[in-house]
Amino acid sequence: MKLIVQIPCLNEEDTLPATVRDIPRDIPGIDVVEILVIDDGSTDGTVAVARALGVDHIVRFPRNRGLGYAFRAGFDAALRLGADIIVNTDGDNQYFGGDIPALVRPILEGRAELVIGDRQTGAIAHFSPVKRRLQELGSRIIGRLAGIDVPDVASGFRAYSRAAALQLSLATSFDHTAEHVVQAGQSRMAVVVVPIRTNPKARESRLFANIGEFVWKSGSIALRTYATYKALKIFTFFGTLTFGIGTLIGLRFVYYYLFTDEGDLHVQSVILAAILLLAGFQMFLTGIVADLIATNRAIIEDTAARVRAMELEARATMPRDMPPDVPRDMPADRP
Repeated sequence: MKLIVQIPCLNEEDTLPATVRDIPRDIPGIDVVEILVIDDGSTDGTVAVARALGVDHIVRFPRNRGLGYAFRAGFDAALRLGADIIVNTDGDNQYFGGDIPALVRPILEGRAELVIGDRQTGAIAHFSPVKRRLQELGSRIIGRLAGIDVPDVASGFRAYSRAAALQLSLATSFDHTAEHVVQAGQSRMAVVVVPIRTNPKARESRLFANIGEFVWKSGSIALRTYATYKALKIFTFFGTLTFGIGTLIGLRFVYYYLFTDEGDLHVQSVILAAILLLAGFQMFLTGIVADLIATNRAIIEDTAARVRAMELEARATMPRDMPPDVPRDMPADRP
């Protein structure tokens, strides 16, 4: 059983040593623990520090591409390296690496495909009351979209089984947390939440300028991901609502036309009713098309997961003197 701990980094030369030191190399049920650093275009000495720390693998980008892209590149590299479990942690030493055994235990026991660390944000001292409330509200909303209870959706301290890593995709360069929760919930994955500890705050987040930006972007990503799976439901709801309002306005005109002498004064109601009826019907038709697209996407995702699994299996059977090629935009660098 091989565990790879991936650490996306952007200018983390000061905090990376503490992050790496916290990662245990001896975990019950795990035969091999390796560390993978993804350098997302750092301009400081992050790579040199990673080499000095003796990390097992480094993936480097010549310029910053975003956390989502770095996360996806880490997944690809970890799978090529034969990881059975992938743990993601942050390079700013936010999460306590000593909790990795607790994070992977549900996967080792066969109870989970995705394990999310719960920071118990209500007890984090440096979180303001507003941030705690927004964190709780956002997690509740995204959890409702996903159909699972995740008290800390924004937590990036997670463990993925190999099957989950092959199946989950990422369509944004901003962040993976909300998108993967909705995907996992809608795909009926086994998701487990475990309490984790955090370290004292080392620096401000570079992912977003303020909590409002994070809430807006994460919410938009979660809603878009949910719409991917429930497009017909969403368009049917709004189409039915619009069609119903148009019907009521139309009936109102009929009443005035048949039972009063004011029918000529409400011709505009007929125009508005017709617009709403057509719009509602159009929304329903759009929902059908979107549902067909979502079905095709599900088939494509399944096919992509199978193809990736076949590619990884083929690479594993290659002779040792024929190492698998590495894409040019994700150069693997062993220190």
